[in-house]
Amino acid sequence: MIAFMPNGKNDRLLHGLLAFALIALTAAVVDSMRDRVVRAGDQAPYFSLRADNGLTITPTAFSGKVLIVNFWATWCPPCVEETPSMVAFANQYRDKGVVVFGISVDKSQKNYDNFIRRFGISFLTARDPEAKVSDMFGTYVYPETYIINPQGKVVQKIIGGTNWTDPNLMRFIEGML
Repeated sequence: MIAFMPNGKNDRLLHGLLAFALIALTAAVVDSMRDRVVRAGDQAPYFSLRADNGLTITPTAFSGKVLIVNFWATWCPPCVEETPSMVAFANQYRDKGVVVFGISVDKSQKNYDNFIRRFGISFLTARDPEAKVSDMFGTYVYPETYIINPQGKVVQKIIGGTNWTDPNLMRFIEGML
């Protein structure tokens, strides 16, 4: 059994070991989080989620099309702000090879249904109250959107609300069609 006697040498050794353990633990946590965050250039994670219209949505179900995956919530002010432009965008590009899929992390079905009605959302939507799919993407801030090319690769990640009718964004999407 090793006994530490209270002296300067043992205290420094103990503090050094504790500091090393803390640094190693912090590095392991950061590294594990980094693996779970999807970035532009990454292959989109495989997920399966039943949309409100009854279809099972997977990234591969839309191969050959641009897939816009938008994580949102009814209680999120930037989500509320961006929704009208996303509705307009989805309507404009629906028949041009672009699929918009909105995934809400709302726990309340009633709030979710009211939001869909209020904004006249006609693009694909689903509720993921346990945020299982958003966890796969490493999404913890809403809204967050992933633009996925026809080959299933994330080509752009948008953190925060955006204006989906912005001409630069529309040109970017049209460049993938």
